[in-house]
Amino acid sequence: MAKAKKTVNYEKAWYALAAARVMVGFVFLWAFLDKTMGLGFATKHGQAWLDGVSPTMGFLKFGVNAKGPFVDFFHSLAGNVFVDWLFMLGLLGIGMALILGIGLRVAAVAGTTLLVMMWAAELPLANNPVVDEHLVYATMLWVFAFGPRKWSLIDTWLQTPAAKNNPWLW
Repeated sequence: MAKAKKTVNYEKAWYALAAARVMVGFVFLWAFLDKTMGLGFATKHGQAWLDGVSPTMGFLKFGVNAKGPFVDFFHSLAGNVFVDWLFMLGLLGIGMALILGIGLRVAAVAGTTLLVMMWAAELPLANNPVVDEHLVYATMLWVFAFGPRKWSLIDTWLQTPAAKNNPWLW
């Protein structure tokens, strides 16, 4: 007697992926909020962007690996207002895109760029010669961009003229 073939139900996996997408989105959004307002976590009260402090200065001056091949490049970016705005808008945009489940391809490109630069700033890595959390997050951004969009506003987003005329915004 032949056994019945089992079918695999991926639905639960897609919801787990959606939960991971929202959580990673909150990582980016939280970094934006904390650096903007100095909520007392990574950014101390009085040291926020709204207080006139550069949100990138600390990392670019003191977080870059002094033995790294790109130390001079990253130090040259510290305190640059244009770099501050790009960084902060990137954190906000990537976070919101992931939480809402829209614009994930743009978020994947922007997020990968940001994360690979942060990875390069820490070279050589202390705990693993190649991979750290920056590359893991960058990979996950692409999984989110091309995976199913559970718990998202994608159906509403695709009805907007901007999204209809620009598939790269999906």
